[in-house]
Amino acid sequence: MFVAKADNPALAAGLILLATAFIAETTLLAKALGTDALGPPLSPLQISHGRFLFAFAALLSVASVLRPQIRAPRWRLHLGRTVFGWSGVTLMFASVAFIPLADATAISFLNPVFAMMLAIPFLGERVGPVRWGAAAIALTGALVLLRPTPASFQPAALLALGAALAMGMELIFIKKLSGREPVFQILLINNAIGLCIATLAVLAVWHPPTPMQWLALAGLGGLMACAQFLFVNAMARADASFVAPFSYATLILAAFYDYAAFGVVPDRITALGAAIIIAGALILALREARLRRT
Repeated sequence: MFVAKADNPALAAGLILLATAFIAETTLLAKALGTDALGPPLSPLQISHGRFLFAFAALLSVASVLRPQIRAPRWRLHLGRTVFGWSGVTLMFASVAFIPLADATAISFLNPVFAMMLAIPFLGERVGPVRWGAAAIALTGALVLLRPTPASFQPAALLALGAALAMGMELIFIKKLSGREPVFQILLINNAIGLCIATLAVLAVWHPPTPMQWLALAGLGGLMACAQFLFVNAMARADASFVAPFSYATLILAAFYDYAAFGVVPDRITALGAAIIIAGALILALREARLRRT
């Protein structure tokens, strides 16, 4: 899990696109597990447990080869990051069982917007009018996707909104950990703590998965570990402002997978809401890049 320091934007773009494909596939597997596609529907808590179980197993196998030294972990930061990360993943898995993958994925793109807002009280950052404007645009897109009319309101979309908020809080802890510990150490500890939390949470609802569900859970955890590896290495090879737009390919791939597996066709409201959210997120990413250069 070592990352190169040399800039290579083309390789970074390729790594991010591959990571987005894996992330979109995890949401597809979560939807299959949360519905009756592979057997009796599993609880989001059990799906989340499988994600951490098999991701930790994959990272542990890598650790057995690399034998990294765990140096002075900041346990309180790791615990905070993992609690919010587990909450976000679980809420996301719950939402995709009820709403189109494209809607849930688009709403999840709000997490950097929430992170910006949360950075004011937790990191003491100042937010100017451009970044507030970008946040307002993105939140308007989320409101569109919520379809706030009595006839079309999607209560399950609130689960995706909660996931984005939890993941935004997770980003605050990631910022605090960034540069203080090796990347592989952060990922290994995150998944170890996440597995402990997920195991305690799943005890009340766990039931034996079918053979196909076991395969899907293993695939979900393995794909998530691979996506994390690819994302970290992409970020090491190019600026975040260059990498961020490529991550929005997740939306296209999620919509394609949803159509191929479940016959769900995104409607105009999905396209409009997603476009508004991406526009706001892009403005925010470009502004963040300009502030870093300044």
